[in-house]
Amino acid sequence: NFLYKPIVLVFHTVLPKAELHMKINVKSLIASCESVIVMTQNAAVILRNEYDAPAEKVSVIAHGTHLVPHISKTILKEKYGFTGKKVLSTFGLLSSGKGIETTIESLPVIVNAHPDTLFLIIGKTHPSVVKAEGEVYRTSLEAKVKELKLENHVVFVNSYLSLPILLEYLQLTDIYLFTSNDPNQAVSGTFAYAMSCACPIISTPIPHAIEVLGDATGLIVEFRNPQQLAQAAIVLLNDEELRNRISSNMLQKSICTAWENSAVAHATLLEKWIGNTNQFSYSLPKINLSHFEDLTTPFGMIQFSKVNQPDIDSGYTLDDNVRALIAMCMHFEATDDKADIEKIRLYVQFIAFCVQPSGYFLNYVDEDKAFTSQNETSNLADSNGRAIWALGYLISIGHLLPKDILEKAEKIFIQVTARIEMLHSTRAMAFAIKGLYYSHTKTGSQAQESLVKMFADRLVAMYKHESEKDWEWFEGYLTYGNSMLPEALLQAWLVTGDSSYKQIAKDSFDFLLKNTFNKDGIQVISNRTWWKKGEIPARFGEQPIEITYTILALAQFYEVFREEEYLLKMKIAFDWFLGKNHLGQVIYNPCTGGCYDGLEEIQVNLNQGAESTVCYLMARLKMEEYMLLHDLANNQATTFVTI
Repeated sequence: NFLYKPIVLVFHTVLPKAELHMKINVKSLIASCESVIVMTQNAAVILRNEYDAPAEKVSVIAHGTHLVPHISKTILKEKYGFTGKKVLSTFGLLSSGKGIETTIESLPVIVNAHPDTLFLIIGKTHPSVVKAEGEVYRTSLEAKVKELKLENHVVFVNSYLSLPILLEYLQLTDIYLFTSNDPNQAVSGTFAYAMSCACPIISTPIPHAIEVLGDATGLIVEFRNPQQLAQAAIVLLNDEELRNRISSNMLQKSICTAWENSAVAHATLLEKWIGNTNQFSYSLPKINLSHFEDLTTPFGMIQFSKVNQPDIDSGYTLDDNVRALIAMCMHFEATDDKADIEKIRLYVQFIAFCVQPSGYFLNYVDEDKAFTSQNETSNLADSNGRAIWALGYLISIGHLLPKDILEKAEKIFIQVTARIEMLHSTRAMAFAIKGLYYSHTKTGSQAQESLVKMFADRLVAMYKHESEKDWEWFEGYLTYGNSMLPEALLQAWLVTGDSSYKQIAKDSFDFLLKNTFNKDGIQVISNRTWWKKGEIPARFGEQPIEITYTILALAQFYEVFREEEYLLKMKIAFDWFLGKNHLGQVIYNPCTGGCYDGLEEIQVNLNQGAESTVCYLMARLKMEEYMLLHDLANNQATTFVTI
């Protein structure tokens, strides 16, 4: 007899067989609510078949998992005194249902094959068990360890560990063992924690494990079968490559169940039943420079990461370092953090390293600080344009910076703009206009204005040649960095006052927005196949850099036209990073401060390279400027989903 009709009912565990009175009560609950959430597909089937739950009412939202920094096992084993050990572990509040004795009984065989094996039993005895029977179960486990002479291979960590320490124990684990004796245990929080840390898992066949441990993400063994458990453990311990592959697969599978994604899924479901798609808003995450700083060496910013571990073998690029320079300039403007100055100086030095006597930049540098052969086979025009953008941006805030940094940037800027007219690539010209625009805000240089006009006229000529009804664009295709083109033309108007630039900028940008935003949010042009005039655009393959460029352009257009729609679209675009996308998954990782490299059709690219991480930071900093304006413009009460 509910005072208010419940909207959502959440089941943690659903029993396949139950007493009649329980079934009657559950059916009554289901009938009284709008939606039912369960954590496994198995539970959904049971609700439909045993409890007559309508299929349209039942939603599956997996048990949440943690985002973790994925620290090196070697480092963590050294930290906790387990260097040289093959670590097996299990954790949770101890009770006889955990089946830990099964693992202990399997250990003699495992240790015989791998004498360096160590089994960690992490956690105190369940309080209700202690109240009912004391430490009988733990004592029995300790006795079994002694009986089997395993004292050197088993460690009882008899304490409640804080979450960060617990996650480190799991990250150093080579194999996680889940040996529950209960076939009706629908889900397990401890199992989910192990998933968070990308542990290779050996588990008994509870429904949670059956659904997760497929496609090379772990192994399943029978209940109370130490022989099978030993064989499975030895298979994994014998094959480090297999363990690494399983770990990688587990990470990819578990990321969609991160608590942040669980929050998005629950909020989306509530939105559906409340019937108000504007009820929920995403709050801005705190700025976290951890991964940005991890990517930066004393020479510059590393190009790629393997997950969140910088990959020095990938070397450096001018592209990433000029973007990093812009981001640090933006951060310094916003925070006046003096620590930013040394990073700004570092990125300027990298730019100086890449400029050639001819005034042309090379882009690719290996880990030994040598230019690679890729510079000879790649078109470097866009890289040169980006460098001009970054230098011009620095010059525009030069009054805030030490004199030596500004003078070096100005010297390079003068050197490269002396031959800038040689740029003919569409986006290179747009980047160059942006750099000239920013520099012009401080210098008022007539020469720079002439260069802006030259590039803008080229863009206008391209637009007039290609545009037609339903295709108001500069080229016969939409590729990458599209928002930069109308933004650059708008900035050309700000420099020259030529109204034709302003009109074409607006027409082309509104055309782009019409084909980028939809009722579900933003969906930028796919990097799989560019969108050609007359064809249906490809879907999926979205990259963070495109979202950021869109946000930067929207901010510039709002500054000029003061249309609230541009502010609204900025917020919609940024929410893409926070889970408002076709997968409903976060692209920004608040745990590391990194940003995933792409949004694909069925999964997120979990690598957190320089381009995506720096571009997220640029977008986040730009949103800081405009969120207050957005909130004032909308002036409505919202419930925030915090990532």
